[in-house]
Amino acid sequence: QQQEQRGKQPHFCLFVDDERRREGATMGRRPARCYRQIKNKPYPKSRYCRGVPDPKIRIYDVGMKKYPSDIFPACVHLVSWENEQVGSEALEAARIACNKYMTVNSGKETFHLRIRCKPFHVLRINKMLSCAGADRLQTGMRGAYGKPLGVCARVGIGQILMSLRCKEQNVHKAIESFRRAKFKFPGRQKIVISKKWGFTKFRKEEYLNMKQEGRLLAQGVHSVKHSTKGPLSERTADTVFDKYA
Repeated sequence: QQQEQRGKQPHFCLFVDDERRREGATMGRRPARCYRQIKNKPYPKSRYCRGVPDPKIRIYDVGMKKYPSDIFPACVHLVSWENEQVGSEALEAARIACNKYMTVNSGKETFHLRIRCKPFHVLRINKMLSCAGADRLQTGMRGAYGKPLGVCARVGIGQILMSLRCKEQNVHKAIESFRRAKFKFPGRQKIVISKKWGFTKFRKEEYLNMKQEGRLLAQGVHSVKHSTKGPLSERTADTVFDKYA
């Protein structure tokens, strides 16, 4: 009986292995190095390019995104130092890593994180069969134009990937959170401390001077300067400024 059982075991193993092949065990995702280089033209989702999977990243603003610009004067950027493609999975992983560190070490009400690049470029894959007897079904390089696999963002040298605004005492924590987020991206990145006030376009001393003069118009996380143009009927007395004053 033992000899009979020993004789049956190999046949059973072969049968199970053959079943798995027939079912076509799905391959894992391709690594990011396969899609890192920028080649060819941009290939966005359109009525001709259908069936594109949704990007992994769905949230682009994290933290206190409704706090006005006055509350967070400091700003730190994570800047790409290469021309490359960054997958939506990498952006989501970096967002989670940065958000986790800041929430635990600084507090969830002490920062506002924003992802600055959007994944629009569609990646393709020419799927090859890996089951038994695949050589009879495959056509090699005939009709090799691939099906949509995922999406990525095309970034250049000096382009901002992520920005974080906070108070001055939390800048070193923001730098550490970006250092951890860097591990999620391919290529090289640099962490830059901005000279501007938060997410506005004004330098810190310029922002404070304009605020003192009453020339700032708050617009959520941004602020704009009251111009000397436009109808007077829509302006109050304290927001009218002489161009040559």
